[in-house]
Amino acid sequence: MLKKIKTSRAIGFRLAHDMTKIVPGEYKGARFQTGHIVTEEDIPELLSMGKEHVYILDGEDKNFIHEEEAARRLAKAISGKNTEFTSPREGRINIKATTAGILKVDTALLYEINSIDGISVSTLHTNSQVDAGTPVGGTKIIPLYIEDETLNRVEKLTQSKGYVLNVKPFCLKKVGVIVTGNEVYHGLIQDKFVDVIRSKVEPLGATIFSSTIVPDDEDRIAMAIKEIKEKGCELIVVCGGLSVDPDDVTVEGVKSSGARIIKYGSPVMPGAMVLFAVLDDTPIFGAPAGGLFHTTGTDVFIPRLMAGELINREEIAAYAHGGLCLNCHPCHYPVCPFGK
Repeated sequence: MLKKIKTSRAIGFRLAHDMTKIVPGEYKGARFQTGHIVTEEDIPELLSMGKEHVYILDGEDKNFIHEEEAARRLAKAISGKNTEFTSPREGRINIKATTAGILKVDTALLYEINSIDGISVSTLHTNSQVDAGTPVGGTKIIPLYIEDETLNRVEKLTQSKGYVLNVKPFCLKKVGVIVTGNEVYHGLIQDKFVDVIRSKVEPLGATIFSSTIVPDDEDRIAMAIKEIKEKGCELIVVCGGLSVDPDDVTVEGVKSSGARIIKYGSPVMPGAMVLFAVLDDTPIFGAPAGGLFHTTGTDVFIPRLMAGELINREEIAAYAHGGLCLNCHPCHYPVCPFGK
């Protein structure tokens, strides 16, 4: 079991945990790892690290679990689909995504687990866009040893309520784009929407399978939606015509196609003038014009749609908390609080 002794008397004993060395601005890491047998030559180094006492392993008590094994059990308990975890380092295990997609976190379960004394589980924000290899969570216990029953509580929680972390892979491959607007249709200005949407969906593994330009005409918009759906597009993005101008009839066109409007408008700024709809099982997203120039709600919502999610009204309303963009220069999205 755990025993505290003077460093000068530790020769021949096994260290009970990683011994961290810190050189400000230069280095931080485990200088000696758990299980290391202390030698006479180690003593000056340990003392230089400020370790006048160390914990050593002296026998075992099956009722208490060492921090490394505890971190493993926590990681196994909370990690769901498309995740993997690393070996422990300094008592901590990192959990990583194994595929590109959207991170889903059961926040209620996460909070319940962290309310248990001695447990530390940390994650990225739910609905974060991640790549394969992105760290999405970490596990650790606060003490060096923890009661087995405490870990059992966590394991029983996840067995009954499900995993804390899952990654939903990007699954849609064919995107259709409909650009609306008389000025674009008649060639008065050149369309840039298709290229902008392409730049957002291609990194997620999809292509612009079909695109078209139509005038500000309700019937023409409805017809274009039906045609592009029949071609096999799995997501339809309608660009333009979503403001309150009298010529803007995109919302009416979407309705006329037979689609069900989920929500027009969102509390994400910039990009409040967005549209969520579904035609049969095909999602339709109305992209705001601001997306031509800077980060908007399009950047927040498109990845979730590409992972096969239909975003409901309650979820859209919840984006009010964190939905304000600071318009930083340069923009660091998605490494920022916007949309989280």
